[in-house]
Amino acid sequence: MMRALWSASSGMLAQQLNIDVISHNLSNVNTSGFKKSRLEFQDLLYETIRGATPTAGGGYTPSALMVGHGVRPAASLRIFSPGNLQPTQNPLDVAIEGDGFFVVELPTGEQAYTRDGSFKLNGDGDLVTTDGYLVMPGINIPPGAKEIAIASDGTITYELGGESIAGDQITLAQFPNPAGLTAIGRNLFLANEAAGPVEDGLIPGEDCGSLAAGYIELSNVQVVEEMVNMITAQRAYEINAKAITAADEMLGVANNLRR
Repeated sequence: MMRALWSASSGMLAQQLNIDVISHNLSNVNTSGFKKSRLEFQDLLYETIRGATPTAGGGYTPSALMVGHGVRPAASLRIFSPGNLQPTQNPLDVAIEGDGFFVVELPTGEQAYTRDGSFKLNGDGDLVTTDGYLVMPGINIPPGAKEIAIASDGTITYELGGESIAGDQITLAQFPNPAGLTAIGRNLFLANEAAGPVEDGLIPGEDCGSLAAGYIELSNVQVVEEMVNMITAQRAYEINAKAITAADEMLGVANNLRR
């Protein structure tokens, strides 16, 4: 069987997965704090037909004769470039200008990390995410508080009983390799060994990004860029399909030599 059939089929499978990743990016173009992914590829094992052989002059041939066996997806790299900031007129919406993650507590007690700062207050006055997860280190605003404001360093101030009060402070977390975080959906990430040790309890504006209240960080997906990537992947898929067709026709010619 011709190697071209298997090499081209691996190319079709790889581009199919590439389209899946691009489609996921486009579907989250309006998701707050979403970070796009890029699929990376590697070539497969090579078969050496002839190595670098000695020549009559005592040297070696400048190159070997090798044939590759196609391509495989190697990784889906998440790109943490900043998204645009959109004003919302909501004092509880917070965007991170720079590096860092908000820390939230899952119902299991495990900590998760997010760039989505569309926060709300629950019935107890706790600052929570859209899904009701507590924002760490535990932010509480008492009932009846007015003129709520979040400073760039995360300090929350409000008026209560005609008095201005400085309340709790939002802190951030950082990782040496945020691209290694495990995405679990709902705009959340989990820490793992690939991301490196977490630095939490960081004061915004000190060794991490500052906060912008009344803003939401939009997705960093660029629609035009993703459409160009989709066209490129689609054409690569078509070219690999044509390679399979050409190999099939060549096999057909070889099979019909004795007719």
